[in-house]
Amino acid sequence: MSVADDRAASAGQSQTRSPRVLSVARAKAQTQAEAWGGHDSLVQLRPDLHDVVDGGPPKPLRGLMMILLVLMAGSAIGIGSAALVIQGERPFTITSLGPWTANPYAGTDKADPYSVAIYTRSARVPLAQGEGLALTAYDDSSGRPLSPDCTYEISGTTPTARLWTLTAANDKGDLAATMAGRTSLASPGLLRNEDGSFQITASRTPSSGNWLPLANSPDVLEGLSFTFRLYDAPVTTGASLEGAEMPDIRRLGCR
Repeated sequence: MSVADDRAASAGQSQTRSPRVLSVARAKAQTQAEAWGGHDSLVQLRPDLHDVVDGGPPKPLRGLMMILLVLMAGSAIGIGSAALVIQGERPFTITSLGPWTANPYAGTDKADPYSVAIYTRSARVPLAQGEGLALTAYDDSSGRPLSPDCTYEISGTTPTARLWTLTAANDKGDLAATMAGRTSLASPGLLRNEDGSFQITASRTPSSGNWLPLANSPDVLEGLSFTFRLYDAPVTTGASLEGAEMPDIRRLGCR
C-alpha cells in the first residue's frame, strides 16, 4: 500500500467513531439534559463530542447567599438614607408663607414618621394643634440664606393671635448669647403703626424701636433662623393657612 493510501485510510478512521463511543456520548448528553430539566440544547449536542459541558443546577446554598446579600444591601441603604434624612432640621410636611415655613401637623397623629424622628432627635416639643403654630424662616424674602452677621428688617403683620413671640436662633434652633441678654420679642410690648403693622430690626447692636438682638459672636454660629410662635390663633385650630399674611424679611446690610 502506498503512502497516499495509508493517509487516506487514517483520515477515514479519524472521521468515524466506533458505535460504542457514540453510544456513551449520547448517554452522557441525555443524562445532562435530564439533570437540567430536559433542555433541548443539550439533547442536540453533537454525539461525537467526548467532553460534554460540565455543569449542573444552581446550588441551594449559593442562591441563599445571594438572597442574604440583597437583603443586607437593601437594609443598609434604607437605614442609611433614613439616618441622613433625620439629621436635617426641616420636616417634610411643611406649608410656606413667603420665607416662612410651618408644619401644621406637628404634634398630631397626622405627623409623618420622619418629622416625628426629627423632633425627637433634636429634643424639641412641637406645639400641639390648638395650642399654637410655629413658623420659621431660614432665608430672607429675596431667597438669600439668613446670616447672623447681617442686619434685617422684619415688617408687616401676622395672622390673628392672642400672643406671639419672635425668636432668633441658629439654623438648628440653638440660642446664642446676645448683648441684651435675650433672644426674643413678644407681641404685648411691641410698637405698632396705626394700621396694626410693625417693623422689627434684627441686629447685633442696639436699634431704636422694636429690636431683636442677634448673637454677639456670629462667627461661632451655623446660620440664622427666625421663628414666630403664634399662640391661641385661628390658624392653629383647623383654619387654613391659605391667605394668611406673614411679615417680609429684608436685609439691610452685613459686616
